[in-house]
Order: sequence, then C-alpha cells, then structure tokens
Amino acid sequence: MKYSFIIPVYNRPDEVDELLASLVHQTLRDFEVIVVEDGSSVPCKDVVEKYRDVLDVHYFDKPNSGPGQTRNYGAERSRGEYLLILDSDCILPPGYLTAVDEELRREPADAFGGPDRAHESFTDIQKAINYSMTSFFTTGGIRGGKKKMDKFYPRSFNMVVRREVYQRLGGFSPMRFGEDIDFSIRIFAAGCRCRLFPDAWVYHKRRTDFRKFFKQVHNSGIARINLYKKYPDSLKLVHLLPAAFTVGVAVLLLASPFCVYSLLPILLYALLVCVDATARNRSLVIGLYAVVASFIQLIGYGTGFLRAWWQRCVRKRGEFEAFKKNFYK
Repeated sequence: MKYSFIIPVYNRPDEVDELLASLVHQTLRDFEVIVVEDGSSVPCKDVVEKYRDVLDVHYFDKPNSGPGQTRNYGAERSRGEYLLILDSDCILPPGYLTAVDEELRREPADAFGGPDRAHESFTDIQKAINYSMTSFFTTGGIRGGKKKMDKFYPRSFNMVVRREVYQRLGGFSPMRFGEDIDFSIRIFAAGCRCRLFPDAWVYHKRRTDFRKFFKQVHNSGIARINLYKKYPDSLKLVHLLPAAFTVGVAVLLLASPFCVYSLLPILLYALLVCVDATARNRSLVIGLYAVVASFIQLIGYGTGFLRAWWQRCVRKRGEFEAFKKNFYK
C-alpha cells in the first residue's frame, strides 16, 4: 500500500463525516484511512462505521494527548509508504491523491505539503478567515502560491511524510502547538527534501467563529516563540510583523484623542482588505468580515507572540509551565 491518511480527531464527528465522504470520491484508490480519537467527549466512531464498506478505514480511541502524539499513534498503526497528515476539518477534492501521485512520479520528495482553499459551502465567516490566512495583505500570502516550492514548511492540515523519514525522525514532538513546523525543521536538518505540491490542495475550514479563530492564532504566536527557543535560527523578519502591527495599532489608537489623523493608516488598511476580499469573493459581506478576520489574525498572533516573548525570553519560564491554560483543559 502506498498511502495512509492519518486523521486525529477531537470532538468533530460532523467534520469527519464530510472528510470521509470526500475520500470516497478520490480518483486514486490505493490508500487506507486511520482515524484516531484523541479522548473526545463526542466520539465519531458511528460516523466511521458508515464508511466501512466503501473505504479501507480503521478507527482507534485513546486518551487525550494533543494532535502531534495522536498523529504518531496513528502512524504506528498504518501501513502506507507515505503518511498523509490531515486535520479533521478538511475536505479533499476528488483529484487530490492523483495530484500527489503524479507529482511524486515527476520528482520524488521525502516530505511535502499543499495549499488550502475555501469551499463554496463554507460560511461567510469561514471564507473571511480563509482570506485572512492566505492573503498577501496579511502574513499568510505565501500559502497557495507557487513561491518557495523547493523550501516549503508544510502545516499539519495538509502534510505528507515518507514513512522511513517519519520513523527515523521520531514523528511529531510533544509540542502542543507548532509541532508541524518543528517537524518540518527537523526534516530539513536531516538533509531530507521537503517541498510544496501546489496542485495537492485541500479545502480547510479552520475555525467557525472569530472567538475560536483568535484563540487559534494567539496560540500560533506563542508557538513561534517556543520554536525560536528551540531553534533560534528559525525566527525570521516576517514572524515579527504581527507583533509590530499590534503595537502600531495600539499606539495609533492611543494617539487618536489627540490627533484624529492617527486613525488614517488603520482605516486605509481596512479599506484595502475590504476591497480585495470583496473582489476575490464577489461579496461585500465577506469583504467586511475579512477586515475583522485580518485584524484578528494579525493582532491575535501578535499578542500571542509578545506574551510568549515576555514569559519565555524575559521571565525565562518553560514552555508548558507558562502556557498550561492555553494548551490543556
């Protein structure tokens, strides 16, 4: 068997149903599916059972340990030559696996990842969040493009690793967030090739409301500092931009009672995002939501980054000691 899909799940039976339904329609059928329940209170076992006759699917249930360790659990029980890591909130187009197979035949890789898009069935807020995570006008502009194809750090919503490499590197680390970037860094450090497969894209739901989205990107900002503490060379200028944006917005807002023109840069940025998102999605409503999503994406990440910098770099606290409430229930 060439391919094994590894899907960690935490309280998302409806989304697992949509993902498995999309796997039924794959044009290439040489794969198995490993679904691992990570201590969910709302399990998806009954959902998985519906697909026993149409998919080579295997279901496992284990105590909660976080997404990285849950993926490792599934990988240990899989048989494929390539391990395809997906988030449970993804939907695959029918040609996804065919695109992967054709790209591998053209040029082999030890690991790779693909971009993400918004499905037409997504809510307006989900489409706005997708815009904020992929737009040139936020820090997500690289996603979905064809730049840096030979030096690409895949994310766990759409990440593939050759089994031999996965086993040799020990899979995902115990990091609660940022574990996918940590794995990519170790893949490159081991001399393996990891690149972008631009045609192997997925529909990625991300979060369903702005509160959950803020929490997600805030934790991503925290993860970036945790990665910096582990790999100092991994911190790049682009990672500092959300923190700079956050501080800049705060300064401009504080100055507004004394100079009304200080709000002008904020309003111009909001207008730019609104026009671009409206044009891309052909919807003013999504354009307006995208303004909110973009500010949340930048400020959420920026505040997480600054908070982690204070806790980890200034106060010298450990990763798990500083952020237990963020990473564990």
